[in-house]
Amino acid sequence: MLKFAANLSMLYPELAFLDRYEAAAADGFAGVECMFPYEAPAALVRERIDAAGVAQVLFNAPPGVAGRGERGLAALPGRRDEFQAGIELALSYATMLACPNVHVMAGLAPQGASREAMLDCYRENLDWAARQARSAGVNVLIEPINTRDIPGYFLNRQEDAHAVVQAVNATNLKVQMDLYHCQIAEGDVTARLRQYLPTGRVGHLQIAGVPLRQEPDRGELDYGWVFGVLRELGYDGWIGCEYRPAGATSAGLRWLAAARA
Repeated sequence: MLKFAANLSMLYPELAFLDRYEAAAADGFAGVECMFPYEAPAALVRERIDAAGVAQVLFNAPPGVAGRGERGLAALPGRRDEFQAGIELALSYATMLACPNVHVMAGLAPQGASREAMLDCYRENLDWAARQARSAGVNVLIEPINTRDIPGYFLNRQEDAHAVVQAVNATNLKVQMDLYHCQIAEGDVTARLRQYLPTGRVGHLQIAGVPLRQEPDRGELDYGWVFGVLRELGYDGWIGCEYRPAGATSAGLRWLAAARA
């Protein structure tokens, strides 16, 4: 059976962040993910996780300086100390929350920056992060993101993410494959699933309707077909539901019941 995790940064927006754990559990989610859990102390987040009886399966490392709109530091030369401090904070949360995956964002390419210099920095930082995470039993994930949603983002295509993972060659460095971003940036989603899932380099999936990033049963991507392919391929990892609900979250979960049928 496919396993779905509620993205608490997007779902249940009418509730305070910590109250969303209970709401997700009430709707039948066994797992949750979020972007940034750092607004609350890790021990308090863990209390809500335990009370709801769910598993925290993913969150993001800090993306940079608050208020600047930064989207990660991993590929930005000259920001290594900040990057490493962010990874250390993320791993302290991952340990407290028993979370197996941390998404490390690449960052926005500065005007005129050398892509080769950024790529070298990216691989070096990911190698360091993967070594720190390995001792904590955590996977580091990297995610290609489309440039319509985040113009200038450094990592956009599946093949580039897999090339980085292969170059770093750390067993706990994997690709976070968001099918919403993949459809917008590249298309041919199920062919890419067939290409990359058997490699073992995909550590997490995420879904949303395309193009409005609403429920998966809205838009141009047929998730009924996609879920059939995932079952055929034997995918047993988590599928993060990272979408903006068109209305009340609970009222829009008909797609989830169908996916579980």
